[in-house]
Amino acid sequence: MSSLKPLKSVSSPSSRLLRRPAVVVLPLTSALALSVVVGTAEAEPARHGSVARVVSTSTLPDIPLAAFSNSLLPGSVDDDRDVDLGGIGSDLYPAERRNEYWTVTDRGPNGQIAVGKDKRRTFPVPGFDPAIVKVRAVGGRVQVLSSIPLTTASGAPVTGLPNQPGRDEIPYTYDASTPLPYNPNGLDTEGLVRDRDGSFWLVDEYGPSLVHVSAKGRVLARHVPEGLRLAGADYPVIESLPSVFLKRKINRGFEGLALLPGGDLVMALQSPLLNPDKASGEDSRTTRLLRFSTRTNRVTAEYAYRFDPVGVVEPGQTKTSELKISALVALGGDRLLVQERTDKSSRLYEVRLRRGSDILGSTWDTSAAPTLEQLDDEAAAGAPVLGKRLVVDLNTVEGVPGKIEGVAVEDSSTLVLLNDNDFGKTDGPEAFDANGRLVDSGVETTLVRVRLAHRVG
Repeated sequence: MSSLKPLKSVSSPSSRLLRRPAVVVLPLTSALALSVVVGTAEAEPARHGSVARVVSTSTLPDIPLAAFSNSLLPGSVDDDRDVDLGGIGSDLYPAERRNEYWTVTDRGPNGQIAVGKDKRRTFPVPGFDPAIVKVRAVGGRVQVLSSIPLTTASGAPVTGLPNQPGRDEIPYTYDASTPLPYNPNGLDTEGLVRDRDGSFWLVDEYGPSLVHVSAKGRVLARHVPEGLRLAGADYPVIESLPSVFLKRKINRGFEGLALLPGGDLVMALQSPLLNPDKASGEDSRTTRLLRFSTRTNRVTAEYAYRFDPVGVVEPGQTKTSELKISALVALGGDRLLVQERTDKSSRLYEVRLRRGSDILGSTWDTSAAPTLEQLDDEAAAGAPVLGKRLVVDLNTVEGVPGKIEGVAVEDSSTLVLLNDNDFGKTDGPEAFDANGRLVDSGVETTLVRVRLAHRVG
């Protein structure tokens, strides 16, 4: 699966926004050139005693976030607090030419600060608008080729702010001192694919939702679970997804997205539903995939996916709630590559979407006890779970960065991986200095190519 103006050309603050934002091509400067870093991995045997290895590494240079945002939507960001463009690793989808990819940012710089017994969600650059970013990997650098802001029906930025009081976290300023307004248009974008007509499909964690946008980034429709009742959005909102998905964990909505050869989409819920309650969801190793027809705009199948024990995915980790799916890749036919991860480790599996594994409309598609998330042994309970086969344990491949969220298949034995660097931000009050400027984490946006010891699939 799966994207400058000169660095000093920052637009002056303005309340005027572009009503018809276009795809903006940002010229590169020679100052952005970085050296190639090539890693050779010492990995565990994959099959037949061979190893996987990193064959190239490319890094995104520092691009001030205000310069990036204001080149797309003038006046949208008046102060980026020294945050650079990042977070584009939320997904990775091959573009038309080799070494070029479509990527997407998430909702923008955000974090958490503990205030008493509460953890407040902070948005240090609340004017940031999620964007689709086309990139090229050349030598040791990731070049930004073009960017597309996500906008509403009237051309306004969707922003990355939460949608609904009582369902989503309260947004706060960078220091967690002042609440920010909710925005029903806001999207926490994650998975991305490009359709044959040039439009894009994305998934979002807030709804959770499936979002269809035009080639110019305008939201055409947002598909949400039945019963969400999202009011006030400046684009069509369609309650077409199963209502049980209203029980998604906060910040763990849809994350992976794949486009099957026949045109159907498959979206992955990042973590198990809190079904019927929080304790069940936190302890569960079973999450869900949905199949969606783009021709009929409806869900056609649902599947149960079982994580490996968390200590297998990340040796030494004991918290089952750390397990997540962040990427799906269509391999052909009804086969998918599925990424299981924690923030430190990642493994890729092949699954096949079999007709007999469909749970859509069954008792497992409800909150009737025992729920899918409460089962320790799905087979014993008669609940079908997708079979899977390990393709590669990325934790054993030297040179792969942490928090991989973008995965693409370049050829039959080469993967392309992109991390989410969280815009260089960490949690806690130490993320910003006394002047409100970012104390950068030093984590770079990094794209790596990994040569496998065997063919994918």
